[in-house]
Parts: sequence; structure tokens; C-alpha cells
Amino acid sequence: MMANFLRLRIGIGAVLMIAVVPSLPAQDRQGIAAEAVNTPQGAPTDEHRQESSARPNAGPALLQRGPRYQLSAADVLDISFPFTPEFNQSVTIQPDGYITLTDVGDLQVSGKTVPELTELLRAAYAKILHDPVINIVLKDFQKPYFIASGELAHPGKYDLRSDTTLSEAVAIAGGFTENSKHSEVYLYRHVPNGWAEVRKVDVKKMFKDADLSEDLHLQPGDMVFVPQNRISKFRRYIPAPGVGVNMAPY
Repeated sequence: MMANFLRLRIGIGAVLMIAVVPSLPAQDRQGIAAEAVNTPQGAPTDEHRQESSARPNAGPALLQRGPRYQLSAADVLDISFPFTPEFNQSVTIQPDGYITLTDVGDLQVSGKTVPELTELLRAAYAKILHDPVINIVLKDFQKPYFIASGELAHPGKYDLRSDTTLSEAVAIAGGFTENSKHSEVYLYRHVPNGWAEVRKVDVKKMFKDADLSEDLHLQPGDMVFVPQNRISKFRRYIPAPGVGVNMAPY
């Protein structure tokens, strides 16, 4: 009984396939047949593979180069309205990241770039002015810097004057000391919500292999930290050459 039922289902399926396939062009029929033979069940099809390859491979934020300056507390902005000069004003970003604007009130601007702030102000003043034209000049701002700390000859805070890499930052800070752990150099970067992103770089291996792809580019506010190597931690307990121990004569 069961065998007859299965044969009946197979027969109906074959009839339906014969009825549908002839209505398709010959090229499509060949494609269907090839796909049925060559594509195992559950395997990704070409369409799926194309979708996967089309997905952007978002690299880590640490690889970003040439970022725009992000506004921060104490920055001074000159805001001008060429066609409505009565709205011209100069504002200073408050410690909490807000500015107070004429006829608009408080706006949170810390962390935004000047183009982003321009669009924000256009949207805010569009409620008062028709198609406002706004120019923003960053009059005074915190100069870009990076911090070098740990086992470096001259740790401290340095101006970030140009496109600087991690190895260049180490050189600017005087280079490694004899206690430095070259295989573990850390780059700390502030990200939104008060967190920090950390990347470890094996500078020793990087120079040995002549592979500078890991030589990260610094952004304003980054901190480079070089830890102490393991040997230096125990060096003070190792007797120096020529140093003896004198015993009391009694």
C-alpha cells in the first residue's frame, strides 16, 4: 500500500515537471538541470555567494585615516549668517558639550565635525529662517595631541602635527628603553559612550618581517603605552657582576 502511494507521488511530480519545463526557454531548462545536479542540498547558491561578497567588510576604526576634527569642550565657534547678520554669534562649547544659540536654545555638539554641525544648525534655524545659509569657523580649538607612556625614553604629551604612525610616535617619545617590551605595544583610543578601544601591536615582529601594515595611524587623543618586559621586573633581584656579599667576622 505504502509503495503504491510513493509511486503515485513520484509519478505526479514527474508529470508536473514535464508540464512546466517545456514552457521555459532551452537555456533556462539547462540552467535548472545543471543547478539541480551540481548544487548539493543546503549548499549556498551563486546568489547567496554574491550577496555575501557584496556585504561591506567593515575594518576596525583604528585603521581610519585623515579623520575630520571632532568638536570638544572649550572650542570657540564663530557662526555667521551672510543674509541675516543679526543672527551672527560666537559661542564656546560648554564642559557638558552643549552650546546656547540665539532663538534656538541649547544644542549638543560635542563629538561632531564642523560639516555635521553646519547641517544641524541649518535644520534648527529652518524653523525660523527660510533656507538659512550658515558659515561656521572654528576660531579656537584643542590642538591635536597624543600621549606616549610607559617604557619610553621621554614619555609625555605630544602635538599630533601630521599623519603619524605608532612606530613614529615611539620615536618622537625618544624610543624604547632597555626595559621595554617591544612585542607588546598598546594603542588606546577613546570611542563614544566613554569606552576605549585597545589594539596590541608586536613592533618587534613588525620590523623583523618588514611588514608595516600593522603600523597603526594615530588619531587625536590616542595613547601609546609600552609595558615593562619580564626580565626587567626581576633584574633588581639579580646580583650585578662584581658585587659580592661580605659576612660579618663574628
